[in-house]
Amino acid sequence: MSTPTPLREPTFLILTALAREDMHGYGIVSDVAALSGGRLALRPGTLYGALDRLTDEGLVERAHEEVVEGRLRRYYRLTEAGRSVLTAETERLRGNVEAATQRLRARPAGPRAAGATSRGPLTAVRPILRPTGGPA
Repeated sequence: MSTPTPLREPTFLILTALAREDMHGYGIVSDVAALSGGRLALRPGTLYGALDRLTDEGLVERAHEEVVEGRLRRYYRLTEAGRSVLTAETERLRGNVEAATQRLRARPAGPRAAGATSRGPLTAVRPILRPTGGPA
């Protein structure tokens, strides 16, 4: 059985936004910004390109449309396949976090953990400078 390709962060966050409820584009953009702590601000072209790709892959589908103040608002929903992919990615990330957490807890604190060796702290290596102006 092949291992699925890890999701890129924008894709992961779009699927995560849709995991709770159907959403329209602006709602997805807002939720992704909130989920990422403001690190990721999706632009409309990026969002709709991703939604088209996710729809083609069967992970997202159009839920319904409504007209609000004369503008069409299209809602999207996570499909069962999308839920499965998001669940698998969540478990993969959880495993990575658990492994990193265990390693960090197992590492002793103190100078050795900060980069020192038994001979003392690490020092910068100076380059050897050659005199200029004469033959090499």
